[in-house]
Amino acid sequence: MNSIKELLKELLHDWNSRMKVALGAAKGTAFIHTEGGSKFTHGNIKSTTILITEEFDSCISDVGLPPLMNGPEVTDSKKITQKSDVYSFGVLLLEMLTGKVPMRYPGYEDVVDLPRWVKSVVREEWTAEVFDEELLRGQYVEEGKVQMLQIALACVAKTPDMRPRMDEAVRMIEEIKHPEFKNRTSSESEYSNVQTP
Repeated sequence: MNSIKELLKELLHDWNSRMKVALGAAKGTAFIHTEGGSKFTHGNIKSTTILITEEFDSCISDVGLPPLMNGPEVTDSKKITQKSDVYSFGVLLLEMLTGKVPMRYPGYEDVVDLPRWVKSVVREEWTAEVFDEELLRGQYVEEGKVQMLQIALACVAKTPDMRPRMDEAVRMIEEIKHPEFKNRTSSESEYSNVQTP
């Protein structure tokens, strides 16, 4: 398995591969939130903790290590919440969409505060400028990329209460990947019995 950071530049040129990885990471995070109860978190969601198989199946590593290493929004391990996990997941999505490295990764020269940069670019309505050049080269569904960007921006909302729950993020990504899911009722969702704070 490789980390997403290693694969973004080498292998994840394909929109469908990025969608599969994003959905797998979202489902993994939602599972952590639902199975552990309302206070259970990952605390360190970022591209280096997402492992990917050759088939682009993804899983989340480093669960339970937040006191040692923290995700993008977390500066105090005592303040880790499910909403801070959502923020971190949003940064992960932005990294996948833009191909840029978030600010908190040491050793990378081309770093940027992704949420702030994307919001400034989108505010100016230069949406295409936000996306990774690899995504712009292919014949990918523009609407899907914009919808994924909207999910990412919702996840990195400044106010935690404005962020979706991870089960909601899973549902939204599934609706982009499989538009036929838009018509299913919430009772048919695999995360419909999720208890959230």
